[in-house]
Amino acid sequence: MLHKIEEAARSGVDFVQLREKDLSTRELEPLAGEAMMRIRESRGSKGKTRLLINSRADVALAVGADGVHLRSNDISPGDVRQIWSAANASVDPIVAVSCHTDAEVVAAEKAGADFVVFGPTFAKRGVPEMLAGLELLGAVCRHRIPVLALGGVGLENARLCTEAGAKGVAGIRLFQEGNLRANISKLRS
Repeated sequence: MLHKIEEAARSGVDFVQLREKDLSTRELEPLAGEAMMRIRESRGSKGKTRLLINSRADVALAVGADGVHLRSNDISPGDVRQIWSAANASVDPIVAVSCHTDAEVVAAEKAGADFVVFGPTFAKRGVPEMLAGLELLGAVCRHRIPVLALGGVGLENARLCTEAGAKGVAGIRLFQEGNLRANISKLRS
């Protein structure tokens, strides 16, 4: 995983979300610290990759991560900013929120999130689930908050997401399969 994080930073991925919800704090903190170190070393002075820790402002602060990625039912983005301020952090955190409904997007925007990750947009391999779809993606993209599309997004359908109004795409498989640098280039062209 750490090698993939390095590769993502070298390839210019905007955000890496460290989402290891099964790890204890004792296990997560050193992993997050190593991930942050590798991102800093890999992105260089012109790099832009930012590390977001899933739902753990305490760990993010401890390792100098760039912010957090929250579930819609986690603490609020405003609470994260207060925690960050109380810790005398030198920069404001980036706060992203995962959303699955229009109401969650509205709530995240009102609570001060920097962006939302919305989905699932498309069906994922072998995972039958309720889809948000492109129509709902387009509707939530009309809000002021930037939206990244998630769920079954691949090189073949990513453009449909941006055409619907998404500012970008998020994914696991999309960034783990094939040549990451080439995939990023295709996504940005």
